[in-house]
Amino acid sequence: MTYKMIVLDLDDTLLRDDLTISSRTKQALMDAQELGVKVVLASGRPTYGMRSIAKDLRLEEYGSYILSFNGAKIINCQTNEELFSSTLSPETAHRLYDISRREGVGILTYTDDHIVTETAEPYASIESNLTGMPVMEVGSFIEAVSEPVVKVLMLKEAEKLAEVEKKLQQELAGKLSVMRSKPFFLEFTEVGVTKGTSLDYLTQTLGIKREEVIAMGDSYNDLAMIEFAGLGVAMGNAPDDIKAKADYVTDTNMNDGVAKVVEKFVLKTASFV
Repeated sequence: MTYKMIVLDLDDTLLRDDLTISSRTKQALMDAQELGVKVVLASGRPTYGMRSIAKDLRLEEYGSYILSFNGAKIINCQTNEELFSSTLSPETAHRLYDISRREGVGILTYTDDHIVTETAEPYASIESNLTGMPVMEVGSFIEAVSEPVVKVLMLKEAEKLAEVEKKLQQELAGKLSVMRSKPFFLEFTEVGVTKGTSLDYLTQTLGIKREEVIAMGDSYNDLAMIEFAGLGVAMGNAPDDIKAKADYVTDTNMNDGVAKVVEKFVLKTASFV
């Protein structure tokens, strides 16, 4: 199979634990792009928090794309055009705020280039560090969110948030997409919007078959695109239930797992993976 697109989650997939790309992985992706393969970044991060990585991989030069906010936005890196965008109404964000109070978890969203929350708790600081976006503490979340937003996050330690996730997936079924991107991040987007549905839209727009796509990820919000792609790859550091649903399991993000897949299936240079 000749693959025409490589789709990459960022945190714990493309990026090492220090949020950098290894030299081996970067070289493999640059070599793939020289062959005409599209490298697409797909993350729960806001667009703002993905642009520096897109620049580092020269996606603008190679005419590639960003799928941000778990697929709620698709951006053409070359033209900065939005190919797709979905939002949540202020009323929906307010309802999620009320639910977060009921469940005893934190909540944040994004306006312009800021993270908006009432309390800059540790998990909000983690999101700030990941995205490079400053936290703006507000007196009232409901008053601050007066326009549509792309995504809302609830925040808490993993054990508690797993309980909340299970409860809200039932309560909000058919109304919102509910998924965890990290053990302590529970994300809400418009119903039906996932990295998988966004990738489906992008490949149809570009005339690329799903069989010609490699998608790599490590977490539950990556599962839809892993299952969509012709070659769905789970990282070595992914949970076992994600690995079980992937076509292939590579090495970890700390051991050039992405590079090894690109070398083996695209560049055809690796004798080991």
